[in-house]
Amino acid sequence: MNHPQAATDDRSGERVYRELMAGLQSGQKTINPKYFYDEAGSALFDQITSLPEYYPTRTETAILKNHAETIAMRVGRQRVVIEPGAGSCEKFRHLIPALQPSCYVPVDISTDYLAEAAAGLNESFPELQVEPVAADFSRTISLPGSVDCEAAVIFYPGSTIGNFEPADAVTFLQRMRTLVGSQGLILVGVDLHKDSAVLTAAYNDVAGVTAAFNRNILLHLNRLLGADFKPNLFQHHAFYNEQKRRIEMHLVSDVKQIVNCGDVSLQFAKGETIHTENSYKYSLQDFSSLVEKAGLKLEQSWTDRKNLFSVNLLSAAGCHR
Repeated sequence: MNHPQAATDDRSGERVYRELMAGLQSGQKTINPKYFYDEAGSALFDQITSLPEYYPTRTETAILKNHAETIAMRVGRQRVVIEPGAGSCEKFRHLIPALQPSCYVPVDISTDYLAEAAAGLNESFPELQVEPVAADFSRTISLPGSVDCEAAVIFYPGSTIGNFEPADAVTFLQRMRTLVGSQGLILVGVDLHKDSAVLTAAYNDVAGVTAAFNRNILLHLNRLLGADFKPNLFQHHAFYNEQKRRIEMHLVSDVKQIVNCGDVSLQFAKGETIHTENSYKYSLQDFSSLVEKAGLKLEQSWTDRKNLFSVNLLSAAGCHR
């Protein structure tokens, strides 16, 4: 999604430039996966979620539908719900009738995409107060003054927690805990460790949509950095790293080439990669251990029959519900 401040806020634009160039000039070139989501990237990701190989979205959606009432009983009704990285807001639709939230705050980095999603939600649920916030949720989120986030619920579906390095996931959960206070709750989706063939197929679809999604990040960088990446000179490569229990996505340079980013020239050897994403997979026991490091407690987990995916309710440690 478009970085909402990049074109209008000089300080934000400088921060984006520094962050991207630091990654691209490191020994292993990297790009933060949040830059996948310009408008085109968001649309491509929506296509990915419907692919036959990509099980997480349909599996998590089924869990939310099947357990909506039980989740509502544990979470409580009439609470403020905040969704970082809300995207299309589609998954939250399945919880609205059961949760009956007092207010829904979708947070996303793409202003236009977020506004469209929020408008669609308001059309379907006109009684729901929706307060969209265009922001980079990997940083501190400033919520509208009309939103009382004390004792709110963070809804964080889609296994996005797996995109963080484990230590960074702990830091993120700590920030979310601080945001909602000691009486707040976090409902988070987690992709579970499983057979590598299932995982590898999910990120290497036959239709090539994930490959297009991966390459599109270079077009986004061309706009953000004034760069001249040629996406057709990079190949999509995704594999499951069994030792680290994570999917890795890379873009592999087909040729020796130079890419100009403003006044900076980047050298690429043939076969050199840009590491664009990690997606860590957890067992429920390992995720519980990670949650405890953040000062939280895993209260309950809901899974599908094949144990492909989980939805997990977290509370402040010692908070029994």
